[in-house]
Amino acid sequence: MWSCASTNKLAFTGQRYKIAVVDLMILKRQKLGAFQLAKEIGADGLEVDMGGLGNRDTFDSKLADPVTRQQFLDKAKELNLELCSLAMTGFYAQSFAERPTYQQMVRDCIETMKHMGIKVGFLPLGTKGDLKQYPHLRPAIVERLKVVGKMAEKAGVVIGIETALDAQGEKELLKDVNSKGIMIYFNFSNPLKEGRDLHKELKILGKDRICMIHCTDEDGVWLENNTRLDMPKVKKTLDEMGWSGWLVIERSRDAANPRDVRGNFGANTRYMKSIFQS
Repeated sequence: MWSCASTNKLAFTGQRYKIAVVDLMILKRQKLGAFQLAKEIGADGLEVDMGGLGNRDTFDSKLADPVTRQQFLDKAKELNLELCSLAMTGFYAQSFAERPTYQQMVRDCIETMKHMGIKVGFLPLGTKGDLKQYPHLRPAIVERLKVVGKMAEKAGVVIGIETALDAQGEKELLKDVNSKGIMIYFNFSNPLKEGRDLHKELKILGKDRICMIHCTDEDGVWLENNTRLDMPKVKKTLDEMGWSGWLVIERSRDAANPRDVRGNFGANTRYMKSIFQS
């Protein structure tokens, strides 16, 4: 099976794991200032969002403008930051299975990825695509992911999906989709909040099905204070699997100061680097 590691061969020379933050979560969605803030936080890279979706035919993306795209690329180069992924977070609250213009939405994301040299796109199936709650949507989601997979393969990129399924369910879903353009964008918080064994889930999926990882839990405490997430053990598991790639910090904000961006994301970035880059 095709491995995500192949997309990162050059980027990861000499460094097995890199740490990124999400522009949306540091309150700089599609803003040029996200790069400087990510640099101050200490991240190696940035996951950039495609913008809001709402009832539009496609994302409200500033990156459709070539001038804006170049500004983003120039700023990333200036600050020595990498663009690790492009996120379609609009689908968290929208139905990938039912929106009539899903192909246009994904196509716009993939075209932006091509222009910006980004190899991984993030597609959450979200609350309206929760296959545990709405199993009847599975045939539609599989067929649509097959279409998206062909689009991704043609462009030489990967679309990483986040689902509500357990690891075995995700393996079966990927088997049904049968596309090297579709992989799992793993999120630590999903098995943790369901009481599943995070390490077992990672091993069930294996390194070749996981393109990228959101490496945080639900909000409440910083990663270093999270008693249900043993990060040194996570590193050991990933090392043993032979996985390498981007660990993207999404949440794990201190409940007492949820909007303290520098404090929350700075602490989590320092902690992740102390574990994965020491």
